[in-house]
Amino acid sequence: MLGNIGEFKNRHQPSGLPKLQALRRVSRREAPASSLFQSPPRKSDWEYLRKTQRQRQLIVRSIGLIIAKICFVRQISFDESGARILAISGRESMLILVTGATGKVGRRFIAGLLDDPRFSKARIRALCHNRLCDETDRVEVIRGSIADRHVVAAALKDVTHVVHLATCKETPEDIMDVTVKGLFWLLEEFRTNVTARQFILIGGDAGIGHFHYRHDGPITEKVPHCAYPGSYALSKVLEEVMLEQFGIQYGLNGCCLRAPWIMEKDDFKYSLSFGDDVFGGPDWKTLVPEEAARRYAAMGTVPLLLDADGRPLKRNFVHVDDLVSAILAAIDNPRAERQLFNICMDRPVDYADVAAYLLRTRNLGSVEIPSRFHSNWMDNSKAKYLLDWRPDYDLEMLIDSAWQYERSKEEPRIVWYPG
Repeated sequence: MLGNIGEFKNRHQPSGLPKLQALRRVSRREAPASSLFQSPPRKSDWEYLRKTQRQRQLIVRSIGLIIAKICFVRQISFDESGARILAISGRESMLILVTGATGKVGRRFIAGLLDDPRFSKARIRALCHNRLCDETDRVEVIRGSIADRHVVAAALKDVTHVVHLATCKETPEDIMDVTVKGLFWLLEEFRTNVTARQFILIGGDAGIGHFHYRHDGPITEKVPHCAYPGSYALSKVLEEVMLEQFGIQYGLNGCCLRAPWIMEKDDFKYSLSFGDDVFGGPDWKTLVPEEAARRYAAMGTVPLLLDADGRPLKRNFVHVDDLVSAILAAIDNPRAERQLFNICMDRPVDYADVAAYLLRTRNLGSVEIPSRFHSNWMDNSKAKYLLDWRPDYDLEMLIDSAWQYERSKEEPRIVWYPG
């Protein structure tokens, strides 16, 4: 019924391969069950069969990967031969390790994921160091430092995903232990974890210089690393490079979401303060006479920062809610595998536009502040295209949300890190 198999293969196999002896279908009555050949097979015949069998296995595996991408979930695994596709319940089996869980991004991410119906069965394991978060039926807490390999190994037990948020600011005595060694232990333990599926790192634009260097065009993901002076910016470069290299070395499914300055609540308002309550930098009160700084702080005057060319400076920001939505869009997204994305507002914040909007809406004045910094524009097109992600916050929404936020007495402004 199948005809002469050997004749078919000899006619169609590539040139240079050994000719197979003629094969035919043999009934059990004609020959023992173990006998499939009219004559004993030669060694070259077996080599050819093994080669073609391996090719078929690779084809099946490739088809499985294509199906996984089409389905937009990474819910396909293979047996040892790669020939059999096994379906698993992806999101129902999620256990996500979150480092830096008590920070502004960690808190919002955990709340956002628990409220998202797409992740209704996912569980969180929060790795906390100094501050702790509350435990629930879906959130468990482990306390320790990521610089300790034993802590990391325990935290990664049965974990499917990692969202790595923990970092240090400008603290040279801690930053190499936490940022470099800590990330290394996370990646090293994760790559050997049989349940591991995806590692998401939140990077920072400090790794590409923030506003310290001039760029000839929009900053895409292809711009080379260029840390500004200090340990924090260097750590951001090392993080991204380490994740990329683990992907090259071991095929680790990593994704880096690179964010500029992250805002929440009234952060943006206090980033423009001439008082001691200023959030982040520059420290505006040190750039004007002391008496003027007190007057500006009392009147609510805002700085109009100028770049090195004397024009209003453009600086990149992102609201924490937009960053969280990008993280959720990246989880189990096959288009995020081993990719770097800029996650930021569609347009950088122009300090002249800030001053004009606050004058028009709140009758607040401004004062020009010259600087040696440079305007730049992070391009988020890649994240829009591959992750189908869009930021909700524009300049007006960023300003209004910060000025309208009312902080209760039980929620004082606390800066947990220098810088």
